[in-house]
Amino acid sequence: MALFSPAPDKQSYLGVDIGFGGIKLVELRNEKGRTRLVTYAYANVPAESLEKSLLTDTATGADLLKNMCAKAKTVSRRAISALPISSVFSTILSIPTTDEKELKEAVPVQAKKLMPWPLEEASLDIKVVEKTEKTETAKAATRVLVTAAPKTLVAKYLEIFKGAGLELVSLETEAFAEIRSLIGKDKSTIMLVDMGSLRTNIFIVEQGIPFVTRSIATGGNAITQTIAKTLGVPVEQAESMKRDIKSMQSFAPAGDLTPILNVLLKPILEEIRYCLNQYQTQESGPNGKRVEKIIITGGSSLLPRLPEFLTQQTNINTYLGNPWARVVYPPDLRPVIEELGPRFAVCIGCAMRDIV
Repeated sequence: MALFSPAPDKQSYLGVDIGFGGIKLVELRNEKGRTRLVTYAYANVPAESLEKSLLTDTATGADLLKNMCAKAKTVSRRAISALPISSVFSTILSIPTTDEKELKEAVPVQAKKLMPWPLEEASLDIKVVEKTEKTETAKAATRVLVTAAPKTLVAKYLEIFKGAGLELVSLETEAFAEIRSLIGKDKSTIMLVDMGSLRTNIFIVEQGIPFVTRSIATGGNAITQTIAKTLGVPVEQAESMKRDIKSMQSFAPAGDLTPILNVLLKPILEEIRYCLNQYQTQESGPNGKRVEKIIITGGSSLLPRLPEFLTQQTNINTYLGNPWARVVYPPDLRPVIEELGPRFAVCIGCAMRDIV
């Protein structure tokens, strides 16, 4: 397996997303330049088991993934997966050189000062973001995106995929998978908000590169618990209410969901505002860049009226992400695909990696 590196040019790939809430997989095929759905599967983990990651119990994760592939009748054995943002180090460095040899030597030295683990215990990836040549007023420099993952984490992924009988040809980060499936070639400055089961990840993306990456320990499970506690309903009912506009409106007689969404999303909204403020403070100016749109994804992005609510709260147009927009699938699957919605953003982005 080549960490972060390009995989061989093949026709069909499995994209696999291993999260706290379970596993999602999709198989996509390159068919005359178009990305076509072959099959898909998902397995949810019971709420009481959410705190126990499948990456901790690799044997259980491998068995679950193997069974999913069998039931979905996957064809390809080649898989691409994504590392969780909360377990990955990422930063933008400015290196005072444009020479490739000097760059290769300088980046690990600079990254070592910032990384939370010893350099020898991490797998490192470097992507050049921008090169500026020397001028009368400035030295030559290169901006690079440095991403690192603990080798112990990479080993766990290898165990799971080997146990499932799959070849893990490449690992990347959730950020790049979601950029591929939700943003594509759009060069706007975009904030991605991924609301998972236990965590919410926030990225600010410029020209397809994540310049800001944040992860907070709150997500769909916390929202469900808040609904149950606030409205005095069972957890099972609270979970279904997250996607049912009529049920939610029954607790808002005037039809305005803003008060309840303010309660449910308080920590997430605060983090969104913090990221926007930090980014716009650093980047604003006469020619500064500002976030032009927000795209929400993940299971809890299906909360009723959420795009309208975030548009109102941030004054930035917010849209529900659709990772299936660039995928060809049978028309009779549309109702199922729409129900699955943005929860498949990571695995679709992984499967698309060497197709698009």
